[in-house]
Amino acid sequence: MTELPQVSTSQVVVPIRSLGPSHRERIAIHLMALDPHDRYLRFGYAANDEQITRYVAGLDFDRDDIFGIYNRNLELLAVAHLAFAEDAKLESCAEFGVSVLKKARGRGFGARLFERAVMHARNEGVDMMFIHALTENTAMLKIARNSGASLERVGSETDAFLRLPPATLDSRMSEIVEEQIALTDYRLKVQAKNFWDFLQNVGEVRRGVREGRHKSGS
Repeated sequence: MTELPQVSTSQVVVPIRSLGPSHRERIAIHLMALDPHDRYLRFGYAANDEQITRYVAGLDFDRDDIFGIYNRNLELLAVAHLAFAEDAKLESCAEFGVSVLKKARGRGFGARLFERAVMHARNEGVDMMFIHALTENTAMLKIARNSGASLERVGSETDAFLRLPPATLDSRMSEIVEEQIALTDYRLKVQAKNFWDFLQNVGEVRRGVREGRHKSGS
């Protein structure tokens, strides 16, 4: 079977972090930052904060895989959910969903997350990827179409089906390398944020001391 078409929009490496339970709060913050229309496109309905909270609380990190792209402030700019079928008869199938903050659009993050999810799904033995999206979600459908997926429109919704080739040594090694790059990038961002937070706190203490001196001398 031939390799999948390349859907990358850039040669720039985008570190994509595998997310676990410790990232649950940041995932919720990311999803709640979506405006009503983006929530509608992501979930198929205009999810309110309570519904998003329940969705995040119900994420099964043991069964499914969640991927994210962080900025230097440790803000999740984009999040992808690769959901594996619960039915044992459909264990070789998985569904992909993604959300990207408005300020991070146009950088190809959705496509990069899809590539990452496809690679992982292949390595997990998945041979069929599904995308269920509203027909007006042109960005998501463009990603599916560029990957070579078959699209079927039913009213206001569209289903995309992408058959995946078996895992190879290259796909397994590529995932290991990408994950290591992402982990290193995340650690560096944590260290940098802690450093700048420390400097900010020092600056606030200094300002407080100066103000105290000024008042005492008046």
